[in-house]
Amino acid sequence: MEKAILQLETLSCPSCMQKIEGALKSVNGIDKDSIKVLFNSSKAKINFDSAVTSIEEIQKAIENVGYQVLKVKVKAA
Repeated sequence: MEKAILQLETLSCPSCMQKIEGALKSVNGIDKDSIKVLFNSSKAKINFDSAVTSIEEIQKAIENVGYQVLKVKVKAA
């Protein structure tokens, strides 16, 4: 497992957070219990299995619901 912190564009409301959480839950390979989208800092924190999904697929899922990923940091969990 790897841990990713994704800096997102500024989130304007709590429903933005819920949309991003839903997008992340739909990606195979993400530990669903690890998903944390932080409204105040506009960050998403997840644990994922890089053998199942890639950080590019995770970013694409977020972008597909209309939000931009500005920066990604990945490290071993």
